[in-house]
Amino acid sequence: MDVDVVGRLLSTLPEDDDHPYRTGPWQPQTTEWKADDLQVVEGEIPTDLDGVYLRNTENPVHPSLKNYHPFDGDGMIHVVGFRDGKAFYRNRFIRTDGLMAEQEAGHALWAGLAERPSSALRDKGWGARTRMKDASSTDVLVHRGMALSTFYQCGDMYRIDPMSAETRGKEDWNGKFPFEWGVSAHPKVDDRTGEMLFFNYSKEAPYMHYGVVDENNDLSHYIDVPLPGPRLPHDMAFTENYAIVNDCPLFWDPEALKADAHMARFHPDMPMRLGVIPRKGKTEDIRWFDAEATYVLHWVNAYEEGDEIVLDGFFQGDPEPADNGMGNAWERAFRFLALDRMQSRLHRWRLNLKTGEVREQQLSDSITEFGMMNGAYAGGEYRYAYAATGKPSWFLFDGLVKHDLKLGTEERYSFGDGVYGSESAMAPRIGSTAEDDGYLITITTDMNDDASYAVVFDAARVGDGPVCKLKLPERVSSGTHSTWAAGEELRRWQTADTAAEAVGL
Repeated sequence: MDVDVVGRLLSTLPEDDDHPYRTGPWQPQTTEWKADDLQVVEGEIPTDLDGVYLRNTENPVHPSLKNYHPFDGDGMIHVVGFRDGKAFYRNRFIRTDGLMAEQEAGHALWAGLAERPSSALRDKGWGARTRMKDASSTDVLVHRGMALSTFYQCGDMYRIDPMSAETRGKEDWNGKFPFEWGVSAHPKVDDRTGEMLFFNYSKEAPYMHYGVVDENNDLSHYIDVPLPGPRLPHDMAFTENYAIVNDCPLFWDPEALKADAHMARFHPDMPMRLGVIPRKGKTEDIRWFDAEATYVLHWVNAYEEGDEIVLDGFFQGDPEPADNGMGNAWERAFRFLALDRMQSRLHRWRLNLKTGEVREQQLSDSITEFGMMNGAYAGGEYRYAYAATGKPSWFLFDGLVKHDLKLGTEERYSFGDGVYGSESAMAPRIGSTAEDDGYLITITTDMNDDASYAVVFDAARVGDGPVCKLKLPERVSSGTHSTWAAGEELRRWQTADTAAEAVGL
């Protein structure tokens, strides 16, 4: 393995830190690496695997002003690239405005999720929507050959080179980016049309917008989505002809907001509302469907079947877990991050566009979340979802489950004690001919070896264990969202950009 240190960021975190989401599996990094010819410690790198696995996650470099929340950390992009039976690794902090300001100051400037906005030390002129630092630390997706990072409370999208992980400034959609509202955590890219669908939300009416960015990177569609009040939607879904947004009955307590306090409350007496929008529809075209009360953090996929939209996601049986006195103080404080406490299970909603009826069914008894699929099937009928299992009482992924939605069966793999994974992306093999004809890729944090690995599974036989395991330069912080970008597609856009530059475009 050919390894170089390319940089380190200033960190003022205490050496005797005891916060469970800044220590142990969540211990942050400060070093940025460039590593080629990664060391294979198990199996062989498949020669028909071509592209990059990208992962984003929170990686704090300064203590919080008072109460650190795991979502407050700075964004860091990890890249594991594959081609011709070889692999490389890069990691870089996302050079957000907030990170650069705090690096210059040498300490935290923004209030975190668990702190009052009035406690912030920053200049109040940063804008109304920046009650928190936009760390761009939530998701990462690829559109038009460029990786884009997002922030879960709505923010800018930072452009990331998908090969080097270097920040290339902010996305502006040819001057039409809605900077006053930002973009939510999980925009969706439709590979068949080249479009990116997104929504955003705010504490100001109409409380939500929905938009479409076309294959030319122009904001081609943008409409109001009126809601009864401020909400906390996180994800969306799409089909061939529709986009689906949501109004879940878990949102900021209105009375607390008046006192500058942000406390989420679940309202079990209110339905979850699902908004179906024709992909280029107007505000008046939105249709709302009432479903059983819950909160859905992540959807897997949606597709059209006759008069119905079939929508799959993770139903939370307990979106606001009570403090039952079990576990230590940290476990109780962050109980709403644990999959077992939220009782998160794969679920299906059928929305009948003709009658307005909603039918629901639980697809699995297993506690899983952070579902991924073969992106080539997004928006259409599909069979397989790949999800994570969680360590009880903690925000840590301890294994994988392949859900077969046709047969109703599951295939499992446990990482083992003290080993935690990231969201696992599905990478179709070169010349793929079936939905599960490819590989599942994740990054693991192994507390036993004090090391991290890029791990590759056969997507058709996840339970057989890794076909390849590659050692990374150091143990990385436990992680969440990821994506896969095919090498052929990335090279196509690089060639197009080079050609455009040659003719002065």
